[in-house]
Amino acid sequence: MLRDKDTEADFQRFLRRVDDVTNLLQDLKSPDSAVQEKAIAETEKRLREQGASREEEEEEEEECRTTVNRTLINTSGTPRVQAADADGFLAALEKDAKERAQRRRRNEQLANALKEQGNEAFRAGDFALAIQRYSEGLEKLRDKQELYTNRAQAYLKLHEYEKAISDCEWALKCNKNCLKAYFLMGKAHLALQHFSESRQCYEKMLQIDPQKENLFKECVAEARLEEQRLREEQRAQRELQAGSVAALPIQELLQRLRSPGHDLPYYTGAVVLLAGAVSSCTGQTLFRTNNGFSILSNEAVRGAFCAESKSPAEVELCVSLLLLWQAACAGNEENQRVLLAQAEVGAQLPELLSCGTAQIQREALALISLYSEHEGGRRLLGRQDLSRWLQILMAFVKCTDARADSAMNILSDLSGEERFQAQCRATLSTAVSPLFTQLLDGSPNASPGYQDCVFAVLGLMMNLLLESNGTIQDFAVPISGRCLALLSHQDGRIVTRATGVLSRVLPASPSAVQEVVGAGVVKKMLKFLKAGGQVTSSYAIKTLSICTKSSKRAQEELLKGDKRLRVLLALLRSGDELTVANAAFCLSQCLLLPGAASALLGSGVVQLLLRHAGGDAARTSVQQNSAIALGRLCVAEPRHIHQLRKLNGLAILNSSMKYVQSS
Repeated sequence: MLRDKDTEADFQRFLRRVDDVTNLLQDLKSPDSAVQEKAIAETEKRLREQGASREEEEEEEEECRTTVNRTLINTSGTPRVQAADADGFLAALEKDAKERAQRRRRNEQLANALKEQGNEAFRAGDFALAIQRYSEGLEKLRDKQELYTNRAQAYLKLHEYEKAISDCEWALKCNKNCLKAYFLMGKAHLALQHFSESRQCYEKMLQIDPQKENLFKECVAEARLEEQRLREEQRAQRELQAGSVAALPIQELLQRLRSPGHDLPYYTGAVVLLAGAVSSCTGQTLFRTNNGFSILSNEAVRGAFCAESKSPAEVELCVSLLLLWQAACAGNEENQRVLLAQAEVGAQLPELLSCGTAQIQREALALISLYSEHEGGRRLLGRQDLSRWLQILMAFVKCTDARADSAMNILSDLSGEERFQAQCRATLSTAVSPLFTQLLDGSPNASPGYQDCVFAVLGLMMNLLLESNGTIQDFAVPISGRCLALLSHQDGRIVTRATGVLSRVLPASPSAVQEVVGAGVVKKMLKFLKAGGQVTSSYAIKTLSICTKSSKRAQEELLKGDKRLRVLLALLRSGDELTVANAAFCLSQCLLLPGAASALLGSGVVQLLLRHAGGDAARTSVQQNSAIALGRLCVAEPRHIHQLRKLNGLAILNSSMKYVQSS
């Protein structure tokens, strides 16, 4: 092993010698005479030191023997002799460097082969063999970072945390910015309950690569949860020893639940009593530390919980279990984690949601709500197959009782989660889009709870539509129709998001464009643009640019609703480049209509477009769309050319003709 101080010092000296010899060789070959002379002087110094060192060693071995320093350069000799000795030393150094390079290449090949053998053993679950192969690889190549981190990962699997930390430290000696080393060292410190050291490792990881923020948050959350778990268990133990709480009822009730051969009411009674006993934080902790989440190991209890068609007694027991888990998990992230780690629970929750028994559905929704209310719980839910949950939850929206509110709150909480979005995106055409259109069939001004759900689902759809999906065109017409209906909603937040969905779904379907134009979308968008809300305006001008691109009717309605195109001119003065680009595009489309260019005489439009066409905006669409609009303006109404000459803009117009011709 490479962990004692002497070995480490030797390793570091070896690396320094390699670097020094490499630098010396480069300086001796330098075309700069001053650098070369300095290198020769350094060479002579090293030769003298090497000779003196060898003399001392020989004197120790054989005191009576007269030593001869064969490597010492005769400093009293001629410069030619000194140069010859230096040349000889240089040749020796070059030969030694080549031999070292050859040996390193051979050793690297062997080390890589051993690393692959170790990786195969690791994947097969033989961590001891993996460690052996990685160690053999390090005997061939002592500064190979990957061998240290791979071996550290294997040590973690075997719970040998100190050894894992040591290997990570060696990996960082090879590469001080090794992310994997900091990640694994953080895990090892966490397992040893070194919470401060663990967080320091994760913070260092984020400093090296700020793009790892999500991983950093997950790691820090895990460390926080583990530290909280330890505090809770220590507190429960203190209270238990002080006699301020009684663990005996919890232990006795759990023992009753584990004993076989009783009828379902017997178990139901024990579960009900247990739910009352675990309502405090200490009770929750004692429930967990006494293996309370293993209730389903009782065959009768598990059978009632998993039965497809439940008898009244099974329904009662199932409801009692859900109430118990609510009591055990309320505000307790560790208990929530342990509960969902039970395979039967994760698999059965969607079955309970769709079982048809209202009482079971209510309590299952209440349990899921405990998770969705905070980030850690949502992260746990994200590990489940939520694509089916989405269908079930959205089906509850049309209920007339508390189930609708619970389902809508859960949907609202989950809509911003990346994993939930990814699962929804995978089933966009088969599940999400049909359910989305069904949900939006409700009354535009329904109950506040329904409105919150609509708001959440609109946000979810906007996120899903950020990535292009060819299948969305099959649902673009009904989705755009529902969004158009929501543009009259009394809640401005819903109006903004409905406009945003329109701006993202319309590009997928010319048919949807024709439908919404025929239904008066241009007039609606102009109204929003005149109102001046920044976010809504950005979506509205994008929607108009899509409509005017393929619909002459949209162009005509835009010009009719804004005869002097003052709305578009105002948007051209916006500080947002995307808004400017879309406004210039809409203007260029309207300039295809007779009379549009004449209506802009004296408006200052030439100066506006010229500034954007010749500007340095980061979005090239700003220059391109402005140039096209400027060209069309002058072609449609030659009197604008006079203003262009006054502004010395003909050169820009000429350079923009390629855009006009290609458009």
